[in-house]
Order: sequence, then structure tokens, then C-alpha cells
Amino acid sequence: MQFIPFELERWQSKWEHRVSFNLSESGVHALTIAELLAITDTDHDELDEVRLGYSQADGTDELRAVIASLYPGASADNVIVTVGSSEANFVATWTLVEPGDHVAILSPLYRQTWGLAQNFGATVSTFDLRPELGWEPDPADIARAIVPGTKLVVVTNPNNPTGHVLSNTTRAEILACTEAAGAWLLADEVYAGAELSGETTATFWGSYEKAIAVHGLSKAYGLPGLRIGWIVAPANFKESLWSRHDYTVIGPSAPSDFLATRALLARDKILDRTRSILNENYPILNSWLQRLGTAVKWWEPDCGAISFVQYQRDIASLDLAQRVLSEYDILLEPGEHFGFERSIRFGYGNETREFKQALDVLGPAMVKYLMD
Repeated sequence: MQFIPFELERWQSKWEHRVSFNLSESGVHALTIAELLAITDTDHDELDEVRLGYSQADGTDELRAVIASLYPGASADNVIVTVGSSEANFVATWTLVEPGDHVAILSPLYRQTWGLAQNFGATVSTFDLRPELGWEPDPADIARAIVPGTKLVVVTNPNNPTGHVLSNTTRAEILACTEAAGAWLLADEVYAGAELSGETTATFWGSYEKAIAVHGLSKAYGLPGLRIGWIVAPANFKESLWSRHDYTVIGPSAPSDFLATRALLARDKILDRTRSILNENYPILNSWLQRLGTAVKWWEPDCGAISFVQYQRDIASLDLAQRVLSEYDILLEPGEHFGFERSIRFGYGNETREFKQALDVLGPAMVKYLMD
């Protein structure tokens, strides 16, 4: 069986720390430890006392209880803490998908589950977000993708790379088709909390008895270095997830578990910071894109430090990103990594002064490759 590599992650990990400007990220610039301690009113002495032993493998009782409080009807028994939301997606997909299964996936999206499902031997169908529908899927496409016998349905909401939040009508359509098929629903909700409007996107958790929600501290919280994610799942399914988790990383680090608990207890303050960055930086990006005129088309994101930009020029997105990288020392995220050509995902969560500098350097590249 041919192995499908995760091209997006390899592209970013290879270059993100080697460029002058990184516009490929989808979260806001990270907090320092000192900033996190300050915003959570945590004394540094408390962190100093954390022992560097094994932490509770599925997350400490305190952390799981705080996470559960964010999900109506959930308890700590519904939660397993993972090393980032990437491990959460991996464990959930590994648990549910077997060779010969059928998986239906919303597209475009972060293609981890898309690749994993095929690497585990499943066949994959997609139902696509359509730009002409304001990044909503056509109901007929949902019905064609989620058919009887489908094992798993995967959605990312809020969406990466578009920053779009699904309408209530579309949510209901996906749930109806998923329930009719008897499939599991895996909802990657890692961007929830980073809405520009300040209104947090409703979780899929609790909307269906076979729904699983994944989240973490990387995107909305600006804490990717803690490597803390989680799965919220039916309590009787947690043991199956945990048994796979035993084979991956065993458990989160003790300092990360401690700091994650403090971060979630100060959730509102941290999300206020995130939304402040987004609402300061997006108008800068919007104004910059307007100067490119009809060479590009974009939609204001509902959520996340991402803007998915389409362009007219006949140049492959990876080719464009590679030229910008080699000539301007700027890292962009090509649409090819989402299965969507002639597009670039711009990250705009950088520190504002740095973001302006990056756009100043990038401007001539866009003129050269998309307008001249």
C-alpha cells in the first residue's frame, strides 16, 4: 500500500525556522512563558515546583475537568488529553478506521485525517466547500459523500484554510447524513475561540451520540509549544482511544499539563489577546490585498489567523511559494497542500510590526508573479 506523506507539515517544519518572515502559520504569535504566567496570575515559584516525572497519561484530573467544563454535558470521563490536536486526530482516526472502510471528509481542510485514513487502508470521498457558495458545501455533495456504510465523517469547523464557520443549515445537513449512515463524526475544532466577532463557534459535541470533538492550545490560544490537545468522546469509547494513546506518546509532559490547566482557567483573557491580534492585523492584510486588484480574490475569514486567497495567474501554488521562498525569504502555504490549486493561505497572526514588514517585502513578489 502506497504511503501518503503529510506534505504541509514537512514544508512548514523544514522552513519555518529558517526564513526571515513566516506567513505560513495559522495561529497568532505565541505567548512566552513569562507572558503566560502573568496573564494567568501564576507565580513562577509554582512552576518551579512542578516535578519532571510522568504525568497522568490521559491528563490530570484537574486539566480534564477544566476541559470538560467547556463542553455541555461532558465530564472528565469524556476527555483524554493528547500531545497536541495532531495526536488527537491521529488516535481518533487510528481507532476508528480499518482497511476497506469508507471515510467522508470535508475539503479543503488540514489534510492530516485525509492522509491518515488512506494510510490506514480506507477509501476517501470529499464534499467540498465551494467559494461561489461563500465556502459552504452543496447539500447534494454532502449526500453523495456520506453514504450508507460510511465509517467516519471528518469536518474542520471553523475551517482551515478558509477561516469559514459552517452555517447552522449545513451543520444540520452533515449531522442528518452522518446519523443516517450510522457513521462516527470527528470534528476538528482547534480554531474555535479565535473568531474575529468574539462569538465562539458552537461545538459538534453533544449534537450526536457518535460525535467526537478535537481541540487544543495551538491556534486560538497561541500556545503551540505546550503541545496540549484533547479529545472529547463518549465515555464508553474513551478506553479504545486510550489504548491507542498508550502506543504513541504515553502522556503529556507535567509542565505542559500544569500550564495548560492555568491557561484554560484564564481562557477569556487569552482569547481576548488572540482576537485583539486578529482584529488589528486583518485590516492590514485586507488593505494590502486590495492593492493587488483583480489579480486575487479573497473572503474575509470568520475565524483564525488565516486568509485563503485565490489568484488568476496560471502558476502552480507550490511553484509560487518556492519562488517566493528562494527569492524573498518568505514562507507561504500553497493551496496544493489543501488540494486546492491557484491559491495561497496567508497567515496574519504575526506580531504586527513584523507582519507589516513581511507584506512590504512580499508586495513586489506578488506584483512580479501575479500581476506583471
